[in-house]
Amino acid sequence: MRAAVLHETGQDKLEVLDDVEALGFGPGKVRIRVRATGLCHSDVSAMSGVLPQPAPFVPGHEGAGEIIEVGDGVRGLAPGDRALICWLPACGTCPACERGETHLCLAGFLNAGTPNFRRPGGDVFGFAGTGTFTEEVVVDAGCAVPIPDDVPFDVAALIGCGVTTGLGAAINTADVAAGSSVAVIGCGGVGVSAIQGARLKGAAQIVAVDPVAARREAALGFGATEAVAPEELTDAKQRITGGEGFDYVFEVVGRSATARTAYEATRRGGTLCVVGAGAMDDHLRLNMFELFFDEKRILPSLYGGGDVLRSYERAIALWRAGRIDLERMITHRVRLGEINEALEQMRTGTALRTCIEI
Repeated sequence: MRAAVLHETGQDKLEVLDDVEALGFGPGKVRIRVRATGLCHSDVSAMSGVLPQPAPFVPGHEGAGEIIEVGDGVRGLAPGDRALICWLPACGTCPACERGETHLCLAGFLNAGTPNFRRPGGDVFGFAGTGTFTEEVVVDAGCAVPIPDDVPFDVAALIGCGVTTGLGAAINTADVAAGSSVAVIGCGGVGVSAIQGARLKGAAQIVAVDPVAARREAALGFGATEAVAPEELTDAKQRITGGEGFDYVFEVVGRSATARTAYEATRRGGTLCVVGAGAMDDHLRLNMFELFFDEKRILPSLYGGGDVLRSYERAIALWRAGRIDLERMITHRVRLGEINEALEQMRTGTALRTCIEI
């Protein structure tokens, strides 16, 4: 079986191998033939070591495909079913799940420490307990979420992470108010999804902030009312808000420097929503006086901050109704053997989302 493998953390290229075997099939498991997977910035962050992930590993966590085999005890799934892969399944029994905060369930994270694959040289992990840069993957049944026949695999893959994360940040976590002002810092796939979410909620002004001109231009087509380079944000804040600051600012980069910029761009009493996944040793500095005096709400948003399965259903319903545009978010397509081209597109910012067709 073919899969793209990172041998050591810190390497910037993947090796596509044909001697990889998917492990773990048995009771409660399903085997999925991956048909499409998106390249998310979290994959690149895991490769560089920003996000913790044992190596060697197969990146990828934003995928969809066909179920080819189900283990004993699996209900509601059958061979031939179409499914997206959920990298953060809820166990349903832990304290977080019982509180209704299923996106905070740790069961999915525990899967990251169990090898998903094997090569002649030893075990190979799957990123975030999945690893979708491969032809086949074995996952817990809870990770396989059935999708309707009218949802293409590439669209389903986007819903599996980037769209759910960005839409949910605006709709669930921040709960953007109609008529408000919004700035989104970082306009890749997740940032553009946050822009679409803010537009759905009725924001009056949505400023897209990104250093890449092509991404700024694309953001205007997804609902941004203005797009500026990072060095132009201060001027936009002055022009649009009279210097007060935006009602909502979304940080979708995952760095303390941009989070600090986002904090300063937020008005007193406004909301800073932290969406980007950053490093454990990258600390955001705030002084106790400003924290007290400005009364800005700082809201982290993990995977859209809501029930994941309901978020999938909502995204599909909005896509069907033409309220969100998912197809145009896929700006590039490659085959698995061209995966390093996709990585370059991500790093240079030339792609909103690259779909790897397998």
